[in-house]
Amino acid sequence: MSPSHSHRDFLTIPDFTKDELIGLFALTDRMKRGVHVRRPLVGKILAMIFLKSSTRTRVAFEVGTNQLGGHAIFLSDRDIQIGRGEPIADTARVLSRMVDGIMIRTYTHSDVDELARHADVPVINGLTDLQHPCQVLADIVTVRQHLGTHEGKKIAWIGDGNNMANSWLDAAYRLGFDLALACPEGYDPDAALLARAQKHANVTLHRDPREAIAGAHVVNTDVWASMGQEEEQAARAKAFAGFTVDAKLMSAASPDAIFLHCLPAHRGEEVSADVIDGPQSVVWDEAENRLHIQKAILAVVMGGERLG
Repeated sequence: MSPSHSHRDFLTIPDFTKDELIGLFALTDRMKRGVHVRRPLVGKILAMIFLKSSTRTRVAFEVGTNQLGGHAIFLSDRDIQIGRGEPIADTARVLSRMVDGIMIRTYTHSDVDELARHADVPVINGLTDLQHPCQVLADIVTVRQHLGTHEGKKIAWIGDGNNMANSWLDAAYRLGFDLALACPEGYDPDAALLARAQKHANVTLHRDPREAIAGAHVVNTDVWASMGQEEEQAARAKAFAGFTVDAKLMSAASPDAIFLHCLPAHRGEEVSADVIDGPQSVVWDEAENRLHIQKAILAVVMGGERLG
C-alpha cells in the first residue's frame, strides 16, 4: 500500500503479511464450506481487464463477484481503448470514477503497478508475465486441504522459472516453507525474488529435477511455453528434455505427495497423462479453489472484510 492510497491493492503475495495470509486461508475455508454468508460486494462493480485469455481467472472472478453480491464487467483489449493505445494511467483514472475495483490480466507487470498507482480503487493482479499470485494462493489452499497444513512441507517446482515460480518464491518468503525449484539453464526465476526468498526460507535452485523432487510433499509444474511464448515452443521442448513429470519422476517424491498444475496442461510435455489423471493429482480441486481464494481476496480488498 502506498501512503497516498486509502484502499488496498493485491498485486503480489507479499502485499499481505504472514498473519493476513493465514487469515485469508481461514476466510477461504469458510467460503468453501458455505459458512461465510455475508455479501460484502452488494452494489459494487468489478471491472475485469483481460489482455490475455483466461478460463479459471475469469470465471472465478466473475462468479465470485456475483456470489458476494456484486457485478463484474468483462473488458478485453477489443472492448476498451487500451487496445488502441490509451495510456494505462488514463484508463485507471476513468475506471476509478465508475467502478469499485479493477482486476487486470496482462503481459508486463509494470503495467499493473502503473494501473494501481493511478487508480483510486483497489487493483487485483489476475496474472502478469512476472507474477500469478491468485493461482499460487489457490495452490496453497489446496495443499492445506489435502495435507492439513503448508508448514513444514517441501514444495517442488519443476520446469520454467515463470510467473508461477516467482509467486511460489514470494509465498515461501512470506510463509517460510521449503521450496526446491528445478529449471533448465537459461530459464531461471526472477533473480531478485529468488534472493529475497532465500533470506527467509529454505529455497534451493536445481538443474536436475530429481534433486528438487526428492522427498517433496507437493510436486508442481506448468506448461513449458506460457502465453505469448508459443513461437519458442521448439527451443523450449529441447531445453526442457528430462523435465516431464512422469510416474518415474513422481516416484522420487514423498509417497503421499500431491501433484499440482495451474492448467491448461499439455499431456505428454510437462506432465504425463498417467500423473495428471492419476491418483496423486488434485488439479481439479486446485482449479475450484481459484473461486474460493479469489472470493476471499475480493471480500478483503473491495468489501472491507476483516482478516483475523
